[in-house]
Amino acid sequence: MSSSFLHQLFPEDFLWGASTSAHQVEGGNHNQWSEWEDMNALALSKQSVYKDEWLPRWRRFKDEALEPQNYISGQASDHYRRYESDFELIARLNMNAFRFSIEWSRIQPHSFKDWDNNAVRHYKEYLLALKARGIEPVVTLWHFTHPVWFEKQGGFANYNNIKYFTNFADKIMREIGQDVRYVITINEPDTFVYNSYRIASWPPQKHTFLESIEVYRNLLIAHKIIYKKLRKHKRPYLISFAKTYAAAYAGDDRWVSKFGAWLQRFLRDSLVLYQVKHRLDFIAVNYYFADRYIGFQTDQPNTHQSDIGWSMEPERIADVLQWLHKTYKKPILITENGLADADDRRRKWWLQLTMKSLIQARQNGVKLFGYLHWSLIDNFEWALGKWPRFGLYAVDYKTMKRTPRPSALWFAKIIAKVRES
Repeated sequence: MSSSFLHQLFPEDFLWGASTSAHQVEGGNHNQWSEWEDMNALALSKQSVYKDEWLPRWRRFKDEALEPQNYISGQASDHYRRYESDFELIARLNMNAFRFSIEWSRIQPHSFKDWDNNAVRHYKEYLLALKARGIEPVVTLWHFTHPVWFEKQGGFANYNNIKYFTNFADKIMREIGQDVRYVITINEPDTFVYNSYRIASWPPQKHTFLESIEVYRNLLIAHKIIYKKLRKHKRPYLISFAKTYAAAYAGDDRWVSKFGAWLQRFLRDSLVLYQVKHRLDFIAVNYYFADRYIGFQTDQPNTHQSDIGWSMEPERIADVLQWLHKTYKKPILITENGLADADDRRRKWWLQLTMKSLIQARQNGVKLFGYLHWSLIDNFEWALGKWPRFGLYAVDYKTMKRTPRPSALWFAKIIAKVRES
């Protein structure tokens, strides 16, 4: 495929980049997650013996998974202090965009009346450093973590707490948002609700269907309020919220399997998007896996599995993009897409099939304007800790040295080719 043809498909302003989140890479955070880590690290390490031994490469990661310190984010990837050198890594991959999150607990550490100007200054300097390198920032306002005081008041399970988050979002964007165009209000409410309120594997570890519905509802309400508040800033923001989309498809020709796949998409995606479709300037897509349905049950093919056991079907992101385009007619930004692959055995293959899907989508008229890979550097992967490796750059957690994985260097060449005039 010629460079000129690729450049026509992916114009100069197409966003090629990577994503991170504050708690997963910054280090030194104190929020509801860090407190939960301190209380649960030992239990998580002991539970991993029977929870994770089914993983395809358990022997490779067993020693790390059995170590309690694995489940403490601590210094994480030390990105808070090393962000400028990390931005150089983005430029070396020929990327022009970067998604990150503002850590709310740094800005208002003690109460809703609190405001840490030093933390605000950090994020201002952070944004200036991105812009100085010609890298487009994509700002996320909430990526699973929030201040301890907010959690103690009930977090997002309490409707009366929504105002604290929306007021924070309004004020922080007034202070740092003058050079920002793309804003993600909420990251993956579906993932947070499922893990925190359905299967109780994340804080606050509750197992209640009714409360899970309430939390999801409150997160969507928060998104809509923030959308309205940011519109009053009179800045050219493009605002969305990021959601996980799993490509649901029938594993056989029976009507019941086709209906099962349709029902999953309706319940997980359509009902949610219906609530916010008039408060989305674009659709932010996080894609990691597909769900194959045999009847009403998922039955993954497991032909390819990532290090954390997710069934990998990267090419099916095309199905998600086509469905969203056909149904909602809105521009689309892929805000997360990647795999846990510590030895870089499958990442190039994943990227190859993903690129083919992006080309297919653009050829079919999908208004796709960017692709952000998860993640730039290895990160703290929530309840699994540090052993899953998603980064285009490997991180040595003892020295904090960053090393590009071969797949990252290959991807950098592809991006350079695509961006050629």
